[in-house]
Amino acid sequence: MVERVAVNTPSGMDRGERVLAFMIAAVVGLSIIAIIVSMIVRAAGGEVWPVVVALPLVGLPIAFVLIIVRLVVTAVRRARESRDA
Repeated sequence: MVERVAVNTPSGMDRGERVLAFMIAAVVGLSIIAIIVSMIVRAAGGEVWPVVVALPLVGLPIAFVLIIVRLVVTAVRRARESRDA
């Protein structure tokens, strides 16, 4: 038998919000890894590639903007859901 799901059931995060969340996690994770790698390489007496040094300088502000976008998108979705309820 096939189960039917109501069309207007709130589903939580939609695809766009989920993509934003994974983008934030990926950018922050990559930036933190770059910071850790640069600290380890400098502690070992080596020279760090310029890309590894620049990655957190670019990635963390981008992640901050994405977090703000995610908050706005979530607030708009919740306001729309409460208005429709």
